[in-house]
Amino acid sequence: MAKQNSTAPDLRGLVDAFVGSIVAAVESAAAHRVQSAVTAALGQVGLIRRGPGRPPKNALAVAPARTRPHKKQLCPVPGCKNPAAPVFGMVCAEHKNVPKAKIRKYREQRRARKESGAQARPGRKRGRPAKKAA
Repeated sequence: MAKQNSTAPDLRGLVDAFVGSIVAAVESAAAHRVQSAVTAALGQVGLIRRGPGRPPKNALAVAPARTRPHKKQLCPVPGCKNPAAPVFGMVCAEHKNVPKAKIRKYREQRRARKESGAQARPGRKRGRPAKKAA
């Protein structure tokens, strides 16, 4: 028969104490997270206890600002409706081999047309239309 080691009961006691402390720490953290989530959902942020140091990220959670998508820039070649890409010098893939002097000329023509159209209609506002009242 094997001789029983006297350190086995001591080891078991240490393991039990360690497991108990881990369980208590996890339960405490879970309870704190639930409490902060409930108070944040109810809008009672002032009830969260504030201590030294940086506040937790979930206490600072705010909705991100909505950004409007930018209007797609089209290829400057007349009649082309493809989107321009910076990789090709702000022209579409079809017209990437068109000489830059021609592209510059097309842009100047478009700009001149745009300016003459704005002068013909002086009452027209540029930009987004105003929101309608509900």
